[in-house]
Amino acid sequence: MISTSDFKRGTKIEFRGEPYEILDFQHVKMGRGSAFVRTKMKGLRTGKIIEETFSSGDKVPKPELEEKEMQYLYKQDNLCYFMDTETYEQVPVTEEQLGDSLKYLKENMNVYILYYKGEAIAVELPNFVELKVAQTEPGFKGDTASGGSKPAILETGASVKV
Repeated sequence: MISTSDFKRGTKIEFRGEPYEILDFQHVKMGRGSAFVRTKMKGLRTGKIIEETFSSGDKVPKPELEEKEMQYLYKQDNLCYFMDTETYEQVPVTEEQLGDSLKYLKENMNVYILYYKGEAIAVELPNFVELKVAQTEPGFKGDTASGGSKPAILETGASVKV
């Protein structure tokens, strides 16, 4: 069990039978009333973002999540296939479950997949991903009005500023 006073960004809790990750939280102390914690959470299965209020000091269950290291193999239709590095078993994950992470996935990249009750629910990328710039527009000398950065397209198709 996790106390609401121990909430941090990234903490994973079980709420109404589903696993959630806390995106943002705020401890609020009213003048005469009791304190409470206002949270913004993302459902790990569905990706939905909800806001919920907990009484200060409440305890919420911690979800039984299992984390496995996997290797990204390939994408086919709207499924991405990962291979367990220990058993060599292939696991399909939908594009919806990957979300924005799909833009930064490169073949043979090692990632961590979160399992909840035997079902793959989320993919966690490494903190740093090394990708090549596939295309960028030429910068103009003296053009620093826009902060000196320009859009670039990476080898995976993601667009970033460099």
